[in-house]
Amino acid sequence: MRVLLKITDIIDVEVLQRIQDSFSDATGLAAVTVDYKGNPITEYSNFSEYCTCVRKESNNRDCCFQSDAHGGIESARSGKPSIYICHGGLVDLAVPIMVKGNYLGAIMAGQVKIDEEEMKRLPFGTSHELTDFSKNPEITDLYDKTLKTTLTQVRAAADLLYTIANYLVEKQMIHIIQEELHNKNLELMEEVKLRSEVEASLKEADLKALQAQINPHFLFNVLNTIGRLALLEGADKTQEMIYAFSDMMRYTLKKEKNNVVTLKEEMEHVQNYLSIQKMRLGNRLNYSVEVDEMAEDILCPFMTIQPFVENAIIHAIEPNAKGGAVRITADILKEIAILKIVDDGKGIPDDRIHKILDGTYEADGREKNTGIGINNANKRLMYYYGVDYGVEIKSELEKGTEITIKIPRKSLAGRGL
Repeated sequence: MRVLLKITDIIDVEVLQRIQDSFSDATGLAAVTVDYKGNPITEYSNFSEYCTCVRKESNNRDCCFQSDAHGGIESARSGKPSIYICHGGLVDLAVPIMVKGNYLGAIMAGQVKIDEEEMKRLPFGTSHELTDFSKNPEITDLYDKTLKTTLTQVRAAADLLYTIANYLVEKQMIHIIQEELHNKNLELMEEVKLRSEVEASLKEADLKALQAQINPHFLFNVLNTIGRLALLEGADKTQEMIYAFSDMMRYTLKKEKNNVVTLKEEMEHVQNYLSIQKMRLGNRLNYSVEVDEMAEDILCPFMTIQPFVENAIIHAIEPNAKGGAVRITADILKEIAILKIVDDGKGIPDDRIHKILDGTYEADGREKNTGIGINNANKRLMYYYGVDYGVEIKSELEKGTEITIKIPRKSLAGRGL
């Protein structure tokens, strides 16, 4: 939306006041600057005693305002100074302040007398009749004392004000345009910088993607070789751990571009993860995985369960010297698959549960933080299935935690499943 300029946006009022005062001192003319509504924005300079006396009467004052309004309108219409005769018989002038054809206000000046023959060449303000002040000796006396000049000098004064006003306007408009250009240049530079950063990030991502295509395959070959050596050397546990880890890596790579897996595939991945943790923790970890055969073919988001199992290992099993147990189940209840991850750890405070689910929980530095993975898994579930299928966490301090995940049996093709 276009913002309309005001006269105070274009001209410094303090500077204008000094110019106006100096103009009045040099020419003897009264002056004031008004906005487009006729409201003064500067103090009157050299206001004549005659006009001050005339305006004491409300009717006379209204006539003065009408004359000034007429002069301002005429100057706005022509775009040039307007010289006219007010109802009190004095000569006034209005110098328009214009920006791109828009009238912002005017400098009103005058309150002087000129020769009667010259006055005949000027238009009147709002009427062709002068107000008769002959019966008011005070006003008549002040009129006689009012400065008398020539029409040529009045026109010269009008041209001078017009030149000054235009200079001030053009100077400020150049400043405004330069400031707009500067701001646009800054925006452009910021956009170019952002684009460069994005391009650099894309190049880095492309490189990482290329590395991701090469390194895992190389790693699989090395792991398989180590696994065969372990078999030859009779290191059964080493072989088992290497193959479990290889399957986990292969699962991750295989599903890198596919966000959907069967529940059976997801559980096999969790089994591999738990078998590796079992070899690491020994008797400190007991686990079980029970999946209803009817639930195996249900589709679910990739890496839905593993973050919750990892969280149980890190926060429920590892801190306990005696270890603990993790139980994973998948059952069918009507048209919904109910997945549960249950541990017998120290539990989670209620306030922390909310922070984990909304992604605002931060570890204190003494513990590992898997809250991000849980929050992501929860968001994906709600995105695919709706808020009714988000993650539910129940926990009791010193007794354990139960994670419940609900997945509908039917796929939601519209969401990518």
